Amino acid sequence: MILITLPVYNEEQILERSVEKLVSFLEDKKIGEFEILIVDNGSTDRTGEIGKRLEKKYLYVNLLSLPEKGRGAALRSAWKNSDADIVSYMDIDLSTDLRHFLELIGYLDRYDIATGSRLHKKSRTVRRFYREFLSMGYSLFARILLGYRVRDSQCGFKALKTDVFKKIEPLIEDNDWFFDTELLYIAHKKGYKIEEIPVRWVENTDSSVDVIPTVLDYIKNILRLRSRKI
Repeated sequence: MILITLPVYNEEQILERSVEKLVSFLEDKKIGEFEILIVDNGSTDRTGEIGKRLEKKYLYVNLLSLPEKGRGAALRSAWKNSDADIVSYMDIDLSTDLRHFLELIGYLDRYDIATGSRLHKKSRTVRRFYREFLSMGYSLFARILLGYRVRDSQCGFKALKTDVFKKIEPLIEDNDWFFDTELLYIAHKKGYKIEEIPVRWVENTDSSVDVIPTVLDYIKNILRLRSRKI
């Protein structure tokens, strides 16, 4: 059983289109038993309404509504009480080519966590130069200070064994964008096996993420995490 989580905040423009595309892909590939869980982080547009419509349309699509924003809060809420064998998530814009999802799940036969990497030497990415530069700088900074080998902690395309997450979850402090880095760092410190896979990834130029404040927040959190004893 695979849980596929879609964290969303004010995504009325793309939610239905992306879910329809994901459903079509999963049915075509005969992936087996799965659930798609849309987690609405306090949207103020029609995201919740569209999510309810999709929930009624598909037996395996469900909606979880949360009052607060934060990708980490969405994933924590979706995963910590899940009965699925595998929990996973992807960004709602589907920037990562869906064909990699089967690879991601397949790696869990040998690893505890599998994550897409836009910085893998075999990856093919399309994004603006300054975003690429900031991503590479963040990666280098994180690996030097935290001492682990994961190059692209923040790629929104991950899968892991549910029992592994439940052991790590109480140690994760962040409920926002840094959740991914903290999850992978703690998993590394606890000796779990992590694999990064190359992906085809195309930047969503309509993204609402404010890059500079987000990077500064990442740096602050890396310093916080480095000072913790795990």
